[in-house]
Formats: sequence, C-alpha cells, structure tokens
Amino acid sequence: MRDVIRQKIVDSLATSPPTLTPRDVRLPAVKGKAIAVIGPRRAGKTTFLWQVVAGRMAEGTARERMLYFNFEDERLAGMTGGDLALVVEEYYRMQPELRERERALLLLDEIQVVDGWERFTRRLLDTENVELFVSGSSARLLSREVATSMRGRAMEALVLPFSFREFLRHRRLEPDRPHDRLTTAQRSALDKALGEYLVCGGYPEAQEIDRRDRFDLLRGYVDTAMLRDVIERHAVSHPIALRWMVRQLLANSGGLFSVNRFYGDLRSQGIAVAKDTLHAYLGYLEDAFLVRTLSVATDSPRRRMANPRKAFPVDPGLIPVFDRSGKSNVGHALEAAVALQLERRGAEIAYVRTADGFEVDFLARYTDSEPELIQVCAHLAAPDLAEREVRALLAGAKEHPRASLHLIALTADAAPPLPEDVTLHRAVDWLLLVASC
Repeated sequence: MRDVIRQKIVDSLATSPPTLTPRDVRLPAVKGKAIAVIGPRRAGKTTFLWQVVAGRMAEGTARERMLYFNFEDERLAGMTGGDLALVVEEYYRMQPELRERERALLLLDEIQVVDGWERFTRRLLDTENVELFVSGSSARLLSREVATSMRGRAMEALVLPFSFREFLRHRRLEPDRPHDRLTTAQRSALDKALGEYLVCGGYPEAQEIDRRDRFDLLRGYVDTAMLRDVIERHAVSHPIALRWMVRQLLANSGGLFSVNRFYGDLRSQGIAVAKDTLHAYLGYLEDAFLVRTLSVATDSPRRRMANPRKAFPVDPGLIPVFDRSGKSNVGHALEAAVALQLERRGAEIAYVRTADGFEVDFLARYTDSEPELIQVCAHLAAPDLAEREVRALLAGAKEHPRASLHLIALTADAAPPLPEDVTLHRAVDWLLLVASC
C-alpha cells in the first residue's frame, strides 16, 4: 500500500494540469474550511480540481505545494481510514521542507470510497498546515455527511454538467461582448447553439458525438449512478420499482411527481412496495444527482408534503434518452436548463400554485436580492399561449407581491405586447447572464 501511494504521489507531482474547458464554479470564500466538490458522475469534478491547480500555478504557487490524489484506483482496494495518513506522510517525506513552513494544497478525489475518510479529514485540518479539497459523486456523502461528520469544517462547491455558457466555451463559441452588441449573424449562431444544447446537454464526454453514441453514453451514466450510488450504497430491496421511478422522472421533465400516485401505479402492475420506501428512493436519486425536485412554494409544511413535486433531470441531454413520447422536448429541456441555471446562481427555487389554480414554473429566492417569479415558454407566437403565461405570472404576483415578473422564451420577436411589470427575456440572453451567487 505504501509503495502504491508513494508512486501515485510521484506521478501526480510530475503531471502538469491538462488544458481543459474552464468551469464557472463558485468557490466559498471562507478561511479554514475544507472545500467539498460535489456533483453527478462524469460532470467534470476531476477537471475542476485540476483547474484549481492550474489557477494557483498561474498565481505563482509552486507545483510541489499542490498534491492531487485520486482514491478510485483498484490498487487501493481495501484501504481504510487508518491508511489515509500514509498519503500525507509520504507527501511530506518527499518534501520535508514544506511541512509547517508553507501551506500545502491537497486535492483528494473520490475520497468517499475509503471508509473513515471523515475523521481523517477533520484531523488533517486540525493538525496540518493545509488547504483541503475533497470530491465525490454522492451528495449524501459530501453534503449531508460533511455537515455532520466534519462538524462545520467544510463548504460545498457544486459542479454540474456544462451550463450553456460553458457549452459555448467548450466549442469556442462563447461571445466576448454583451448580447446587445452582437451582430445578427452572431445572435443567429447562438440561437442555433442553444438548440443543440437543449438536445445534447452539457455532459463533457457527450459533446460532438453522434446521437446513438450519446444516448448509449448517457444511459450508461444513469445505470452506473443507479447501481453504485443508489442500489449498492443503500441496499435497495425493490430495484424494479426504482428503475420505473427513474424512467418516469427523466422522461417527464418539469412534470409533477406524486409518490402516492406512483405507488398506485406500481400496485396496479403488481409491484408491492411501501410508500415510505418510495419516498426514500426519491431522496436517494436526488442524492446521486440524477434528478432535482422542487416543492410547491408555501409556508405550510403540511401543504408542501401533500402537494406533488416538480422533477427535472440534472442535464437536459437526459430527456430525449428516456422520453418515448415522440414529441418535441424543447420546452421541457428549456425549463430544465433554467432550473439548473437558477441552482448555479445560488437561488432557492420552488414552483407556485395559486389559490385560483394557476401555476408558475419558478419562484426564485436569493440571499441578496428580491425574489423572482419566472415563467418559461419555448414559443410565444400564439396570442392565447402568451396570455396564459402572463395570467399565471400576474396571479402569482398577488401571492408574492415582492417578486419581479419574468417570462423566458426562445424568441421574443413574435411575442404580443406584455404588461409593463413583466420582463421578457430571450432564453439565450438570460442563460448567458453572469451568475449572481
């Protein structure tokens, strides 16, 4: 074990950061905290850790002061929390002059595969002069458990699949000026790129490959997450029910999901599973970053529990993989992209169901600005459609009077006149706004 660890450290310190698409990930600026880099599998967490190394090198930090170490290595099978100290021991054995004199940066990737990692990282922060990044694919291990096991010693950095701006950057199409200064040709190119993003999504490995390969790749991501992050980790006793739930959630992006109704559907198919078990499965899927769900906006916990949740995949590219309706997914994909972008911007989001039966897609609350009511619609050419969307916003405003009103659509050209207090956004422009975390 010691020999393997030593060799991995030697190889890591000799490795230059690869040239990769820069990510717009917010890092908490709180001194003395570990940074837990969380997110779905294959979204780019390892890439982001190397981006941190490259950024520090650009600022003048010596390469030997930064160690990237990946624990997802079959040679480390059987490693325990007690063995983790060997990593620090061997690192400082190679560079004893750094210990205590200079602050080292340790980036420990997929550390959650080692039992007892929480105690090790707490002790490391308490006894060594280090800045610490840890990463993992499970939200349960690196959000809820960090908060408890590390006793307030860690903050989170969320890495999702590419945002639209990152998608453009990856394809070298990112605009270098504000949207109101772009030429007609540039705006048309961005509109085309958004159409591709809503179909292909933002998983880095899914970019610029053909449809069949992309579907196989993304389906494999989902299967791996279900098996390793849900079924194996939580000893799931009804995998068939879990698979049905995953298909329904990913195929109906933006739809309302009720555990009670799903429970009834399973019973009609002869699948017996308890409601509490289904509630737990939904939580596991969120923990594994396969889906994100929204509750209805209310101050009543009872009403929040009684109402169904809106569900979105963690990337719009997953929608066509699982949707078998044959219908266009552009509206659902745009709504999913907006939901994920709001999460990147640090918003707490819910959906609104008014007393008179109208529904607003999102109520976004921020820590440092006024709330927003947001309605998403792919096309506004039909007057009755625009009228319905605006009517829902105005109804929502009666219950949330402090919120500004926003309508996001793919195009704004064919939109009818709107009330003055409703701001219309082209989806391209809104998705390219700089995040206000």
